[in-house]
Amino acid sequence: MVLPPSAGNIGDLRAVSGKIAYARYPNTGSDGENASLKFFDLEEREEKTILDKMDGYDVSADGKKVFAAKDGSFYVVDFAADQKTEKAIAVAEMEATINPMEEWTQIYNDAWRFQRDFFYDKDMHGVDWNAVRTQYAALIPYCVNRADINFVIGEMIGELNASHTYRGGGDGETPKNRAVGYLGIDWEKKDGFFAVKKVIRGAAWDNEVRSPLDEPGINVGAGDYILAVNGIALNEFPDPWAAFEGLADKTVELTVNTKPSFTGSRTVIVKTLDDETRLRNLAWIEGNRQEVDKASGGKIGYIYVPDTGVEGQNELVRQFYGQWNKEGLVIDERFNNGGQIPDRFIELLNRKPLAYWDVRDGQNWQWPPLANFGSMAMLINGWSGSGGDAFPDFFRKAGLGPLIGARTWGGLIGISGAPGLIDGGMVTVPTFRMYNPDGTWFQEGHGVDPDIEVKEDPTMLAKGVDTQLQKAIETVMKNIAAKGQIHPKVPEQENRTRNGKT
Repeated sequence: MVLPPSAGNIGDLRAVSGKIAYARYPNTGSDGENASLKFFDLEEREEKTILDKMDGYDVSADGKKVFAAKDGSFYVVDFAADQKTEKAIAVAEMEATINPMEEWTQIYNDAWRFQRDFFYDKDMHGVDWNAVRTQYAALIPYCVNRADINFVIGEMIGELNASHTYRGGGDGETPKNRAVGYLGIDWEKKDGFFAVKKVIRGAAWDNEVRSPLDEPGINVGAGDYILAVNGIALNEFPDPWAAFEGLADKTVELTVNTKPSFTGSRTVIVKTLDDETRLRNLAWIEGNRQEVDKASGGKIGYIYVPDTGVEGQNELVRQFYGQWNKEGLVIDERFNNGGQIPDRFIELLNRKPLAYWDVRDGQNWQWPPLANFGSMAMLINGWSGSGGDAFPDFFRKAGLGPLIGARTWGGLIGISGAPGLIDGGMVTVPTFRMYNPDGTWFQEGHGVDPDIEVKEDPTMLAKGVDTQLQKAIETVMKNIAAKGQIHPKVPEQENRTRNGKT
């Protein structure tokens, strides 16, 4: 039933007698707006505002009160229009007395029950699940902290011999973290001072993350010395990172010079990174793309797919759209973290030619317009798992090209959510398992074997040589030569006059 309130970004509906509560969020991409809590009165037929700003909410069982989160604090207000968040709940003063051993016993039993009640195979892979409970419960009295409980739970669910059986979290102790700030560079030591050996860069067109030294006006690059951080001499530390302890994502002052001396130095202001992982990952991807492009004379494109979730879909699409017209593609899914089942990934790569369009000026069109009809190969390794197992499996089933590298992880008994534990900890419960159209199981615990095995060579990698990537380039180039011309020749133009030949 469609209700009268104006359309918008609306969610989190709650039913209350005679009313419907909901959150009205800012439209995607808008800036400086807040989420508000509304309700629609079914008798008065109008929308009213409970709170004009909130971050989340729930309604009491009797529908009379609203529990709302706002700016890191929590409030209880009446379920009525025009409420104010004036007095926050003093959560810092809330206390509870807990008997850890009793709670840990409950947590252990709940973790055992979740597997019993939700595991995809009611026969528990042939394991005597009651005996397993008794066996590992004997260890609980010897646990001295929550980490011990997680260890025991992990050993217990490991008896199922299934992938995606994880446990973690809970009411544990977390030490204080002083995150290190990063500059997105490789360091070197020269003349007793620390200097920039290399500024890490991704593709020139990719501004997702960049080194702070690449910001306009900084003008610090390879070979320059970084002498001090916030006025503290860098060479007084055993390594450069020690001086950046606690400075992650902070604005700092660097003293820099083109020579190993404070004489004639200058200062620059930069904001550090709290992590270099993505920057170095982008640099690795771009380096691989350039290597493939150079080695193939521009004939082959390179696409890296980090997972089969949202990021992986985004990366596949954006890299594919920039290279769809190559004669061949290397799809690199090494270290793929998994995610969703990647059928749409295969649909994009497996588009077949349906038609061509002859035009007077410029290149003729292919249809579908964004599709690659050339030769492909996929790189895999033992760090590719879950959706990263399914991706090469589907790639092979679709006949898109050879798999090159090393056997994948082998985990396609998947998870779809499980209840939480009483202290905020979690366990996962595998609820579905993949089997093939021919009626055989996917080789759980074994993975997908490559068509062309090329094992990792750490020695060559340390020298900057990726033997797996080289083999993929070689293989695709051979297949391009064997396949020949991808697109058909334009038919001879017809004489379509009344007396002409048709």
